Amino acid sequence: MTTLKQLLDQRILVLDGAMGTMIQRYGLGEREFRGERFAHTDVELKGNNDLLCLTAPHIIDEIHRTYLEAGADIIETNSFNANAISMSDYRLEGVVREINLAAARLARQAADAYSTAEKPRFVAGSVGPTNKSCSMSPDVENPALRSLHFDTLAAAYREQMEALVEGGVDLLLVETIFDTLNAKAALWAARQAMESAGREVPVVLSVTVTESGRTLSGQTLEAFLTSVSHASLLAVGLNCSFGARDMKPWLQRLAAIAPCYVSAYPNAGLPNQLGEYDETPQSMAVQIKEFIDEGLVNIVGGCCGTTPEHIAAYRELVAGAAPRRPASRDHRLHLSGLDDLVVSRETNFVNIGERCNVAGSRKFLRLIHEKNYAEALDIARQQVEAGAQVIDINMDDAMLDARDEMVNFLNLIVSDPDIYRVPVMIDSSKWEVISAALKCLQGKAIVNSISLKEGEELFLQHAREIKQMGAAVVVMAFDEQGQADTYERKIEVCARAYRLLTEVAGMAPCDIIFDPNVLAIATGIESHDNYAVDFIRATAWIHQHLPEAKVSGGVSNLSFSFRGNNYIREAMHAVFLYHAIAQGLDMAIVNPATSVTYDDLPAETLTLIEDVVLNRRPDATERLIDFAARHREEADKPNRTEPQERTSVPVADRLRQALVKGLSTHLESDLAEAEAQYGSAIAVIEQPLMEGMNRVGQLFGEGKMFLPQVVKSARTMKQAVAILQPLIEQENARTGETAKRGKFIIATVKGDVHDIGKNIVGVILACNNFEVIDLGVMVPAERIVERAIAEKADFVGLSGLITPSLEEMGHVVAEMEKAGLRTPVIIGGATTSRLHTAVKIAPRYSGPVVHAGDASQNPLIAAQLLNPQTRQSFIDSLQAEQEALRHSQKPADTLPLAEAEQRAPRIDWTHYVAPRPRELGRHTIAPTITEIRPYINWRAFFAVWKIGAQYAAIADMRGCDHCRAAWLAAFPTAERAKATEAMQLYKEANRLLDTLERENNDSPRGVYLLTEASSRDNLIRLHLPEGDVLEIPCLRQQVRKPEADACYYALSDFVRPEQTGAPDYAGLFAVTAGGDIQRRIERLRLAGDDYNALLLQSLADRLAEAASEWLHLKVRRELWGYAPDEPALGLPALLAGNYRGIRPAAGYPSLPDHSLFFDWDRALDLGQIEITLTENGAMYPNASTAGLYLAHPDARYFHIGHIAPDQRERYARQRGLSLEATTKWLSV
Repeated sequence: MTTLKQLLDQRILVLDGAMGTMIQRYGLGEREFRGERFAHTDVELKGNNDLLCLTAPHIIDEIHRTYLEAGADIIETNSFNANAISMSDYRLEGVVREINLAAARLARQAADAYSTAEKPRFVAGSVGPTNKSCSMSPDVENPALRSLHFDTLAAAYREQMEALVEGGVDLLLVETIFDTLNAKAALWAARQAMESAGREVPVVLSVTVTESGRTLSGQTLEAFLTSVSHASLLAVGLNCSFGARDMKPWLQRLAAIAPCYVSAYPNAGLPNQLGEYDETPQSMAVQIKEFIDEGLVNIVGGCCGTTPEHIAAYRELVAGAAPRRPASRDHRLHLSGLDDLVVSRETNFVNIGERCNVAGSRKFLRLIHEKNYAEALDIARQQVEAGAQVIDINMDDAMLDARDEMVNFLNLIVSDPDIYRVPVMIDSSKWEVISAALKCLQGKAIVNSISLKEGEELFLQHAREIKQMGAAVVVMAFDEQGQADTYERKIEVCARAYRLLTEVAGMAPCDIIFDPNVLAIATGIESHDNYAVDFIRATAWIHQHLPEAKVSGGVSNLSFSFRGNNYIREAMHAVFLYHAIAQGLDMAIVNPATSVTYDDLPAETLTLIEDVVLNRRPDATERLIDFAARHREEADKPNRTEPQERTSVPVADRLRQALVKGLSTHLESDLAEAEAQYGSAIAVIEQPLMEGMNRVGQLFGEGKMFLPQVVKSARTMKQAVAILQPLIEQENARTGETAKRGKFIIATVKGDVHDIGKNIVGVILACNNFEVIDLGVMVPAERIVERAIAEKADFVGLSGLITPSLEEMGHVVAEMEKAGLRTPVIIGGATTSRLHTAVKIAPRYSGPVVHAGDASQNPLIAAQLLNPQTRQSFIDSLQAEQEALRHSQKPADTLPLAEAEQRAPRIDWTHYVAPRPRELGRHTIAPTITEIRPYINWRAFFAVWKIGAQYAAIADMRGCDHCRAAWLAAFPTAERAKATEAMQLYKEANRLLDTLERENNDSPRGVYLLTEASSRDNLIRLHLPEGDVLEIPCLRQQVRKPEADACYYALSDFVRPEQTGAPDYAGLFAVTAGGDIQRRIERLRLAGDDYNALLLQSLADRLAEAASEWLHLKVRRELWGYAPDEPALGLPALLAGNYRGIRPAAGYPSLPDHSLFFDWDRALDLGQIEITLTENGAMYPNASTAGLYLAHPDARYFHIGHIAPDQRERYARQRGLSLEATTKWLSV
């Protein structure tokens, strides 16, 4: 049978299209994904496409056959995420092998059924990138952190690949590569898997790139190819991210340089803002034809959004088309960081930066000992800026853990694109350090070094591992006899090592770099005098006799005897390099910022130094020592190695940029410089810092900065103020002045514990240079008044979420009026409104009372009130608007209560059989964050951060990271920044959730009551376990509806009337994110970490709601059990209430009485789950919710709206309240 390689030489092959797109066509639900085998697992499995190989194999088989019918030559196994890392999200690590075996066998059977001698069909084992990266940190504030280690990923890939090979695949397709280090792990695993299986199969790599043509981890296509060039690949290609049109420029680039076959399988265009793909088979065929006609491809197929119809169109295009011919293999040495570096005679000489070496730089050693990695990174950065083309890293010091320090520092370097654009040289005498370091680098590194010192066996073992990890290697001229110190010994050892590496270890000659040992000269020992000459002669010999090998050396060793005299040392280096490069020295470890060059040396100096380096006269050393003594002033000059740094940028610009970017790396030094320049700390605040804060406020107001960024800027501002604070206090004591624009007192009013909105306001005000005094939550009116007077506040900001807070705000301003204050008051919070402020609060106070509908409005309002030129006109306009609002109020058009009750929904209770709960009574429950996390409503989360639903859709993207990148690219340029911030916020929120799962997983708590119930008129009557009856009065809709047959609802309509005599049931519940999380929030606030405190509070609120959703589902299916067969619903369907039964929350539209929380406390004993109530019925922790369970099929959610006086009076009687008190508790 014709082999795959033979066919690729003859024609273009067609790969199949998207598996996920086809699976979506089936509209499968949770039940189909679970099958019988996984029916009772407690994790949502919908979306785990690979699992269908076990639970719905007929569907996968049908999809394979559909693509084969369409003409695919190669079909992929349904195993893209079938690895232990991805499957851990579903807790299915234990079935990885089984899934891959099944996936391979299903595809194998289908391919064999369609295969003929004329058209053989092949199976590619699909291996995806996982959802984690070995090269990139999951935490923006900890760039050295890795969520995945090379060894862990390699082990997971090996398990997957062994099963795929055993199952009969014809090739392994490692696809959608976004991090080359992940791909390296896959190549390592592929080799292990094939050796284990005793069967060789070809490997194809398919990478995905961003708009810049780089991978998500930052590499160019050239650097990527270099990084994987050690592997024998059948093909390399591009997939995902783009449609064919946008992929083409990068495909052209890849096709021009790849020495193997090339594949391309683009998406069906870019995802639109709904995550759907718009390119039709016909429109894509036009673009794929260009790939074929221009000779760019050997394999074409489809990725996301493509279908059998697309593949059928491609089949027609490839008929008779000539395949691309692979490019010639380049035998020059290629290295890579994020960019590619070619080492050849044309490049003349490669500088290897020497200063990140603890053995050669006292400063670097000190910084590493002090864990001052920021400055240590600056040393690396400065070398790159000064021209280093490779960075040497050495951590071998007796007082350091060399392995850990090497790994940590390399992870930091890899995270800095300004440094890692160049390759790294791993410099260590300890093999465990080298081995660990190789597993940190996605690029092609140099290992420095190995030698024959401990014999051939160990030498070859290390060489093979280096080759398998895709690195070049420095080989020291050192063998069992010791260091080669003469020309003859140098070439003898190098020749032997070359033979072993090329003939036994199979290493490419171009990846071998010899170091024939640069040894110290001018030591006073005669046998040392010819060391430089011997090195230079050996360099020439290696180039003549060891083809393609390179030569390097550590130049600083040469001048060791002149340590302390930098000028002489640099001059010796310059002379040595001049002569060695002329004989073929390819690279050397040098100081790239050296200030002495060969051409700059005076004739006398040059002669003296060449006499030493070239060993031209026996007294050369003595003459140079005499010369050095006569010219001590040169030695005393400071080392001129520091390039022009960031300090060339004016300090004001540096500070402004630090605030806008939220960076604090150089704050202390920049502030010290600014204080000296501006003359005082207050001047620094008034000018560069104030300008920076104003810029942040301006960008936020223009929608160019977003709340998460603003919070980070505020954190930087707080750090800056803290640094300047001692100086500010001294200056203020002298002058009595302040640099702030104005002073705000902000508080959540008495009886209310909700503070996330208040905290956001505080951050935004601080960013706009207002002094903010946050009194916290549950603040009584008298304390607000006292502090406003004592602090001489310019503004008072009042916040509240619950309905009683509206009444409390009125009380606060009334107390301010009594105290004679006229300080402007700004009102905000979810239940507040311009109308309520105008009607209920403003009339009780003589000063301005302004409603701020959004946190960002506060600084704008304050600015107008602080400005003498705009203050009065603003107040006049405000009062006129509020007067108009008061007069615009019209009484709602309501029905009489009796008529509304007559038009209540008519429910047939005669034939209704109420489902009895499986277990009556009161019960506590403790869901974990792991369990409730899938139920988080991300749209509500993003709303808190003022990011719209169209951006929140990022949380719904189920594809790979590059599909998310493509989703981002679908936004217009003007909206992309906000979409990018949404992605970042989503990542940070999930990182925080990961932390909570590790440290506070059992924080959420819940309690519920399922009991007999009946209705009497508008009362729902619940029988409590203690024998009491809890009566819940239910309000009925009264606002007139336009439909003649409209119903007017009350919740009591959905509970069986007691006069029927038959039983019915209802329930109560309360859940909380828990005290552990609340305490964590408070610790963050005390530490001044506003950003993470806000992030955690907003997540806690969502976790409480998610717990409600999770518990309601559990009640429906199990605990009450009235819907045991309810199909698995996606989160959108759950949030839309597409199921039987409702859970209206107390205090909300259909149950709008906040005093009911006290009844819930009596019935549920909220204290047992750590919930307490304020005097106004607010729950603490505030990430808590409570409500009612009703199960009737007709039960629905609705909004009460306004009620007429007749119903208000009845409700007051039933609740034992005065009419006035109902306005406090009812939100209607």
